[in-house]
Amino acid sequence: MDFRILGLDSPLFTTLNQMVDPSDESNDHKSFNAPTRTYVRDAKAMAATPADVKEYPNSYVFIIDMPGLKSGDIKVQVEDDNVLLISGERKREEEKEGAKYVRMERRVGKFMRKFVLPENADTDSISAVCQDGVLTVTVKKLPPPEPKKPKTIEVKIA
Repeated sequence: MDFRILGLDSPLFTTLNQMVDPSDESNDHKSFNAPTRTYVRDAKAMAATPADVKEYPNSYVFIIDMPGLKSGDIKVQVEDDNVLLISGERKREEEKEGAKYVRMERRVGKFMRKFVLPENADTDSISAVCQDGVLTVTVKKLPPPEPKKPKTIEVKIA
């Protein structure tokens, strides 16, 4: 029963209504505390994708294990000018006739990692190489800004 029909549209009655009839998908509003499916999927993908990050004098290097993946299965992007996004998908092998899985421990599905790049990262010179199942993404550093020289002003005597 929708309590709004009776003029009882307070948050308390809305919550009670959702508890009594959780299958009611007609509500235009969702629970503010419940995470969306996309958020849960992305959080799982990020948690299951470990990475190493190294800083060198001239670059930052991100290293992620990706055994068995082809370059078409991996995406490296820059979002919002300073967020490095590494994503992709590992697909399940097709079962051959007469063979069945006895145990499946290798992870399949989507993976994703996001890294906020520092201000001195040169997002125009990023390279990505996948060799022997290890993805290495290199982000060059911008050269440090030259220190400002003091400006000398000539003093005129009046």
